[in-house]
Amino acid sequence: MSRIVGMRGLLATSIGVTCAAALALPLTPPASAATARPASAAEAAPSGTARATSPDTPVTSSLPDSSLPDSSVPDSSVPDSALPALPAHPVHPVHRAHPTLPDLPGSTQSLPLTALARDRASGGGAADQGLPRRDVRHFSLLGVVWDDPAAELHGRVQVRTRTSDTGAWSGWQDVETHNADHGADPGTPESASGRIRGATAPLWVGDSDGVEIRVHPDTERRTEETAPGALLPSGLRLELVDPGSAPPEHAPAGPPRSRTLTTGSAPAGAPEAMDPPDAATGKSAETATAADEAEAGEGLVAGEGIESGEGAEASEGSEGAEPAAMTAMTAEATAASAANAPLAPLGATQIPALDRLGTERELLALRGAELTQAQRAKPYIGPRPSIVTRRGWGADEKLRESGFRYTTKVKAAFVHHTASGNGYKCSQAPSVIRGIYRYHVKSMGWRDIGYNFLVDKCGKIYEGRAGGVAKPVLGAHTLGFNSNSMGIAVLGTFSSAKPTTATVDAVARLTAWKLGLFGANPKGKTYLKSGGGNLYGKGKNVRLNVISGHRDGFATECPGRQLYGKLGSARSTAARFQGR
Repeated sequence: MSRIVGMRGLLATSIGVTCAAALALPLTPPASAATARPASAAEAAPSGTARATSPDTPVTSSLPDSSLPDSSVPDSSVPDSALPALPAHPVHPVHRAHPTLPDLPGSTQSLPLTALARDRASGGGAADQGLPRRDVRHFSLLGVVWDDPAAELHGRVQVRTRTSDTGAWSGWQDVETHNADHGADPGTPESASGRIRGATAPLWVGDSDGVEIRVHPDTERRTEETAPGALLPSGLRLELVDPGSAPPEHAPAGPPRSRTLTTGSAPAGAPEAMDPPDAATGKSAETATAADEAEAGEGLVAGEGIESGEGAEASEGSEGAEPAAMTAMTAEATAASAANAPLAPLGATQIPALDRLGTERELLALRGAELTQAQRAKPYIGPRPSIVTRRGWGADEKLRESGFRYTTKVKAAFVHHTASGNGYKCSQAPSVIRGIYRYHVKSMGWRDIGYNFLVDKCGKIYEGRAGGVAKPVLGAHTLGFNSNSMGIAVLGTFSSAKPTTATVDAVARLTAWKLGLFGANPKGKTYLKSGGGNLYGKGKNVRLNVISGHRDGFATECPGRQLYGKLGSARSTAARFQGR
């Protein structure tokens, strides 16, 4: 009997092991199943950036190397065709959440363009380059880069993308090729870093997993001596940017109420100002999502032209801090946040708006020693608007160079459009900005995002280049006129589309405050010395509107005809906000 019991026990154990093994096997669909789709960025894509714009360009990773298998980041020296194939079937559903994994800070796929077979039906020529329709890992923003930043792409760049959700292919979309008017001034350390590349403007296409691209050169520029391949810049590559995912911060919905500076008390019963709603719709701007990116440590650097983070003391009771998340802030994230310490607490995801009285007190606290007696008696400055910080839109601070660089003052504001398209939702604006940031730094070789501020279609204002929103941070937005100015980029393309009322109002509110910090009149004129460009030679003093369009300092279409036509209204509104 004991033998029988033992045999029964052995049989039960064997059955249990066999069942467990069977359950552990993946449910692989048959080969006749529908065409496989690439896994989502959180599942299949390596979080690093695989690129090879030059032989000595190293592969960089957006996460510590220890978090990735050796094979997860392709060698940049290996041709794209030799890279490991995408998984035929994702192990998990495309949209499955991963609550136990850190949020991915994003990645970039860099694909070399090749000569395309001539297609007379589509107008293609022997000199065309591109990529045929193909599956890729998930991305949301794209652009084309090339080796020589001094070279220009004269021709037409068109792309088609496949939407991840539906699998539908878009029609052909044009990518803005004229982008050389953005960047650091000639001869500056940033422009002479050796990392700068020529590039188109970025284009936002939304979550996509397929792409096709064709680049057709302007053949009218060809001479008898010009080889077909010489019509386009060398080293053309398609950059596919995944801006990374970001969880929503615990911030109140809608624009925050303004508050007075806590260093002084406002008169009893003083009204609190609200961020103005969109006058066209009557609706307030949407609340942006934010991020607490996983970041790798980076030491603070202090030296000539570089300022390390200031003290972290901030106004008592300021909004937007995340005490639980602050303990995870790394050195570079702490430095970026501390640059705004006088305006918001360390780790804040947004800088709250101030009413007029609070803003005037803040002006005295920040720049009181530089003000004249008349400016002290009657300061012309607009109420400080609410501003989403870099931490609020999810900046991966380890991407940028360490330290901050400043100019002397802010005498003028240049308004831009990003030329990235208008197909984004306001809730996607932080993702669009993360994409532009990664494109500027990893694909174009800049030290940080080029703009000082960005504004979305719902009128929400975002901090751009790191260094402090109240400080004269040196940007890379208007080639030749980055010194003593700031750059404001409106997300979208406004050659024919009109900007929203909320957008124009936000530009006015931002300039009324920031220009007011430095005593500038939004309706006035000022002189800036050119650093060199295609309109004004280096060293020439140029008289410009205090609020100018990009095209006023450089021969370009930026900020688009429709947005440029609204700058007169922005000047008048900003002056009124200043009390002029």
